[in-house]
Amino acid sequence: QVQLVESGGGLVQPGGSLKLSCVVSGIIFPFCDMGWYRQAPGKERELVASIIRGGTINYADFVKGRFTISRDNAKSTVYLQMSNLEPDDTAVYYCHGYKYWPGTPSDYWGQGTQVTVSS
Repeated sequence: QVQLVESGGGLVQPGGSLKLSCVVSGIIFPFCDMGWYRQAPGKERELVASIIRGGTINYADFVKGRFTISRDNAKSTVYLQMSNLEPDDTAVYYCHGYKYWPGTPSDYWGQGTQVTVSS
């Protein structure tokens, strides 16, 4: 059974930092593209950052150099280091994985972790 389990969310003041982690099991992690999405109340889910199998990284424009995505294939884990957080960053953050091999290509989602930026 495939599982993506996020952790690291919480309440932080504006300007603060958080590091999200997503541990993946049930699939061969090095063969997956990974990403972080977020969804704020009343808004659509949007891509925050992605890191593909070969290591190429993509960030949403609103990240503005504040966030860093990374992966540790040995630990089957993807991270999102968030700094200089703003109230507009408040959202549920979801881990996403796209598996290329073996079998049918498929995508998977974690359950989400809440990030609240407020003073």
